[in-house]
Amino acid sequence: MPREIVNVQTGQAGNQVGESFWRMLLAEHGLDEEGHYHGNDPLQLARVGVYFTEVQGTQDKYVPRSVQIDLEEGVCDRIRSGPLGNLYRPDTYVTGNSGAGNNWAKGFYTEGAELMDNILEIVRRQTENCDALQGFQLVHSLGGGTGAGLGSLVLSKFREEYPDRMLSTYSILPSPKVSETVVEPYNALLSVHQLVENSDMTMCIDNEALYDLTQRILKIKQPAFDDLNNVVAQVMCGVSTSLRFPGQLNGDLRKLAMNLVPFPRLHFLMPSYAPFYDPKAKAYHRWNTKDLTNALFDRANLLVACDPRFGRYLTAATIFRGKVSSQEAEQSVYDLQKKDSAHFVEWIPDNVSVSLCSVPPVGQTQAATCLANSTAVQELFKRTLSQFSAMFKRRAYLHWYTGEGMDTMEFSEAESNTNDLIAEYQQYQEATAEAEDEAYYEEEGEVPMEGEEEEAE
Repeated sequence: MPREIVNVQTGQAGNQVGESFWRMLLAEHGLDEEGHYHGNDPLQLARVGVYFTEVQGTQDKYVPRSVQIDLEEGVCDRIRSGPLGNLYRPDTYVTGNSGAGNNWAKGFYTEGAELMDNILEIVRRQTENCDALQGFQLVHSLGGGTGAGLGSLVLSKFREEYPDRMLSTYSILPSPKVSETVVEPYNALLSVHQLVENSDMTMCIDNEALYDLTQRILKIKQPAFDDLNNVVAQVMCGVSTSLRFPGQLNGDLRKLAMNLVPFPRLHFLMPSYAPFYDPKAKAYHRWNTKDLTNALFDRANLLVACDPRFGRYLTAATIFRGKVSSQEAEQSVYDLQKKDSAHFVEWIPDNVSVSLCSVPPVGQTQAATCLANSTAVQELFKRTLSQFSAMFKRRAYLHWYTGEGMDTMEFSEAESNTNDLIAEYQQYQEATAEAEDEAYYEEEGEVPMEGEEEEAE
């Protein structure tokens, strides 16, 4: 029995990335743009129910279990009239007509809050049709008003309504080199404040890394949003592989989070994918399991603009697709951990999990995805925090937020919460096995081991 997931996409970025994601899912499960099955591999339909609902009475038609939300109608109208217009159920679109105008407070408090009952009603209808709801995945960006503000509100409401279900988010963080609006740092930090409290797993993605990757490796000189969205969709498909196909060492969302999140607040993950290559050079590449593993932990293949060499890996999960022997995969991950042992914390033994799936992505023979929980992710928060503080010190642009009924205290809280998060990552980065033991004994008030007592005497 498949464990179902409900996909929720908010804002312009969320809906555009979501569209690319569904397009890729259709190809992997052998469905056409209207959801009819035309594939020839029984594995394609074995667990198609994780993301799709089968329509009764029609021959092999599958409908995405998805909700599209935006505070202006433009993007949703484009999806409706686009090639995937007949795929989604018509009653799963929720749109406002005023827009959030890049204002987090509008999405969270005023415009967005008005749509909330509507959204929860549609989500309730989707979840009641599930046999065993696994959780939700939210696709949004943290720079604008709808994805950040309304996305955060949706997340906190889900936490209230479905407290025992998994909430994972794909959050596109703003980066200074690719900035759309000047208030991005405000919107992003107010959202991070909510994500720390309400999300179970957050895959961080940022535009700077995406631009860099498409220009440097895919050799696209002027990447459009479609090119970036395809890269994100590839990673989303990779992460959800073990949920969508039967295979060795299968996991669900909860198992994934269980292995990846050692402390509840530290659930910000850095995704990477391999192989990325210039389509023209495809014929000249030959990848083996070792190459794939090395590429996954290489900075060039990360979807986040930070350097893992400046942090340490707390945990990581690798997902291999295609004909990969489990022994090779385990061995190559073990070798990499041994070689780069300084970059993995030693107080979590066996902290890289390996899962395998025999179905490769469309058009490839092998691929791999990695989700890493590294302390280097604090670089992202530091970057946004420094921009936030520079503006907040002078109370720049605050009247737009207070005008919607927000309190200045919320900004201070978001700032101090992010500072605490950075300090927590730093603390575990510097922690060694010995220091951890001492701290544990002090905290628990326990007596050390016999050998240690003798030495003390």
